[in-house]
Amino acid sequence: MANVQTQLRSLFDLTNEYLEGFCQQLQESEFRQLDYFQLPMPNADLESKPLTNIEVNHISGELALGQIKRAYLDFLRDKDQSGRLAKRHPGIVCLPKRYFEVFEPYLSKINALKTEFKSLVLTLDNNDARFDAVHSAVPGLMTLSFYRQIHYQANDPYSIRFTWMTKHSTKSLTRKLALTMLEKSSAYSNPRMIDQSHWQQLVEQEKRKVASLSENEKLRIRRPIRVTPEVNVRFADNRRYHVSGALPFLVFDDNPELKIGTLTNYQPKSDPRKQEHEYLVERLYLAKGE
Repeated sequence: MANVQTQLRSLFDLTNEYLEGFCQQLQESEFRQLDYFQLPMPNADLESKPLTNIEVNHISGELALGQIKRAYLDFLRDKDQSGRLAKRHPGIVCLPKRYFEVFEPYLSKINALKTEFKSLVLTLDNNDARFDAVHSAVPGLMTLSFYRQIHYQANDPYSIRFTWMTKHSTKSLTRKLALTMLEKSSAYSNPRMIDQSHWQQLVEQEKRKVASLSENEKLRIRRPIRVTPEVNVRFADNRRYHVSGALPFLVFDDNPELKIGTLTNYQPKSDPRKQEHEYLVERLYLAKGE
């Protein structure tokens, strides 16, 4: 374990060194456009509350440069920040194409070191071992933030636009597995949230619902994941792709007609065409499979 911690610290320090060089190069460069979309701090209150909206503070021009540089180096937890929710830093850095040769060695090396760091963490057996190793090597590190790749484009895109992406985590399971999961949850205890006897009564009701199904019934958990900013890149021949917008996106391009969008405030929209799920177990998003 000590050897892994040493390797992690070494990789962290080397990545940080390249990132600082990258940010220094940003400071010395000429820009075609700079935009930073500041999002609210993810504090502990947001961990359990569903989002009703997200307000975006759009900062542009030279004022955005400091925010953008800090974004690439922001992977240590702030005192008011949630320990489970990482900060996100959507933005756009548009540079003349001649700068690609200057920045590409930094970008390739930084992304490779981040990948190597993550791969080393995943060699450890379980989450507890990974947590101990990472936080012994780098106290306060938000691993999700540190793992993030820096995305960029230098192949003449037609447009760079921003959207909000809502994902769902989907898991299929059998009646037997669902009952096993509920059985384990009956031992859960959190007196601040619910009385233990009431909790066990609730779980027993849920178990009866699942047990009443046929043995071959298909079940599915479709759990919503927190909404996140996304960068959508489109080319003139309609080829397109999208990547995470958690870090500022770089584009190296000289085309004065390049279309660059902005990230607007997030407000959930109800879709009348969307089929509402009838959950067997609402708190788990457990429903019959389709």
